[in-house]
Amino acid sequence: MNWSLSFEPFFSWPVLIALLIPVALLALAGLWTRQRGAWLRLAALAAIGAALANPVLLDEEREPLKSVVAVVVDESQSQTTIGDRADTAQKASTELEARLARFKDFETRVVKTGRASSAAENAQTRLFDALDGALRDVPPSRVAGAVLITDGQVHDIPETPAALGAPIHSLVTGQPDEQDRRIRFERAPRFGIVGKPLEMTYRVLSTGNETGTVDVRVIINGEEKFIEEARIGRETALEIDIPGAGRNIVELAIDPVPGELTDVNNRTIALVDGIRENLRVLLVSGEPHSGERTWRNLLKSDASVDLVHFTILRPPEKQDGTPINELSLIAFPTRELFVEKIDDFDLIIFDRYQHRDVLPILYYDYIAEYVENGGALLIAAGPEFAGNQSIARTPLISALPALPNGQVIEQGFYPRLTETGERHPVTRGLEGSASEPPHWSRWFRLIGIDRPDGEVVMQGANDQPLLILNRKGEGRVGMFLSDQGWLWARGFEGGGPHVALYRRIAHWLMKEPELEEERLSATGRGMRLEITRQTMADEAPPAEITTPSGKTFAAQLGAAGPGRFSAGMETDEIGIYRIANGDLSTLAHVGPVNAPEFGDMVSTEEKLAPVASATGGSVRRLAGGLPNIVPVRRTGAASGNDWIGLRTTNDSVLKSVRRVPVFTGLLALGLMLFAFGAMWYREGR
Repeated sequence: MNWSLSFEPFFSWPVLIALLIPVALLALAGLWTRQRGAWLRLAALAAIGAALANPVLLDEEREPLKSVVAVVVDESQSQTTIGDRADTAQKASTELEARLARFKDFETRVVKTGRASSAAENAQTRLFDALDGALRDVPPSRVAGAVLITDGQVHDIPETPAALGAPIHSLVTGQPDEQDRRIRFERAPRFGIVGKPLEMTYRVLSTGNETGTVDVRVIINGEEKFIEEARIGRETALEIDIPGAGRNIVELAIDPVPGELTDVNNRTIALVDGIRENLRVLLVSGEPHSGERTWRNLLKSDASVDLVHFTILRPPEKQDGTPINELSLIAFPTRELFVEKIDDFDLIIFDRYQHRDVLPILYYDYIAEYVENGGALLIAAGPEFAGNQSIARTPLISALPALPNGQVIEQGFYPRLTETGERHPVTRGLEGSASEPPHWSRWFRLIGIDRPDGEVVMQGANDQPLLILNRKGEGRVGMFLSDQGWLWARGFEGGGPHVALYRRIAHWLMKEPELEEERLSATGRGMRLEITRQTMADEAPPAEITTPSGKTFAAQLGAAGPGRFSAGMETDEIGIYRIANGDLSTLAHVGPVNAPEFGDMVSTEEKLAPVASATGGSVRRLAGGLPNIVPVRRTGAASGNDWIGLRTTNDSVLKSVRRVPVFTGLLALGLMLFAFGAMWYREGR
């Protein structure tokens, strides 16, 4: 029983004091002047005050509360994939729970953390976040302490661990003499220019005092490029060439050594987005016409394109007698463009161009050779292409995908996608193409051709080819058999998607990876792997996936639209996945890049030592056995050579209260009557 005295006055304390003070002053004045009966009057006043204050004895029944012990078990990949750390931790946790259960003073909360429920959790070992979650509803006075069972590689150690107000003990798995090598990037830019050198730095680290050199393999997009020598512990410079636009995976690898703890951290990667320098386009317009500026405006609006545009305003046969010194025209630098600097251009466009001896006949051979060696050529044809001065009647014929038949069809028609065009990345999903007729304006001119070579992706009047795309040697050629695209640009009959169409044509010719007909791509979003396959076929075979640990499995690719197939899956491994589909293969990195979880996997006591020092806890290896548990007071020591201490609490829960009034009833009445009677008796004498 817990007895205590409480007061429950009939009036508020200010009122009660206001009533008793004047009477008390009179009683004290009587004592000061030594009046007869002053002590009796003071006793009577005290009896009245006690009655009004109403003292009560309280008998409280309380139930003591238990102190809460948090046991945090590290189940991160560095703990579960190396040696017998996971078994050691599990056995220690089970034994620790059994020992704590013997004490009635402790409530045990076991938290297992580090499993890969998200990319962020898989990237780091965050034991203190888990500890905070386990004790969030526990007041500080009831926290007995915490026991962390881990390899010591913890990445969320707080700056002020003493704020917990209780000892934190760490039981470290692993052996004290572990050896390991690892490699990491020190400086790895996120972006690089395609074909240009990119400077990076890295460092090879090793436990102990190992020195010397090691061979480092440099792998870019899955292909080993070269091997270089690096000195252990020293930051080493690396220079690579970015092979292509878009995501590139740069990987550095060192060979494992005998007795090494793990080879997981013998690789490090950097994701570098390749950016092309401004693409150079040469646009040659054979004469001014309504659609001339459509191509020019589109190419000029693209910040990634450097455009060189010439319009033939005065052909050689035009002889009107105007003196040369009065002409303001710029001479067409044919030799500079088509001989000296032709290889500097990523794309050449002939817009309604015809052979008028502006270009020497030999130069057409140079253009054909430029295409054969990897260049890009687009013919935007007009009526001239079907005439006697057509460029199809020059040595350029060897590069063209089709020859004109002399017909110029002039009638209204809707440009339509062919079956091939519905799958081809250049025309697939073109806005307005899904309806019949297509939701865009008509055109009114089409140049006839015979026996097209390549892929006809759009057709015009009488199902005649309108847009042809073809590969020639290492280069590409496109042929647009109408000069009416400007009708879409001007909004005639509602216009059409000329910007998307023209831009896709130009970028396909310049080998934009995303517009390849046959393409396999994969990306990692968090811990999810997403695969996309572009193909001109009706279906795609299953994708063969190889995980970072070497496991393989197949994934079915479902249709995601014409010419597109995809698959997505959740993964539980961080690293590089290799995906193969038919003759194509690609790489994707899933999860955080160079996650701290894999950076250093050697068990250690050093990281948690400051926490133990600040909280009065301890750090020790489980290889020496599980320490004894000792309940200690809040001010006592919390660790010893073979024991760990956990705080006990004085907190309790009030179950019931029994009230015993002290100055009420007959007792109080008798005391007051006695005091007043004695006072009057004394006054009467």
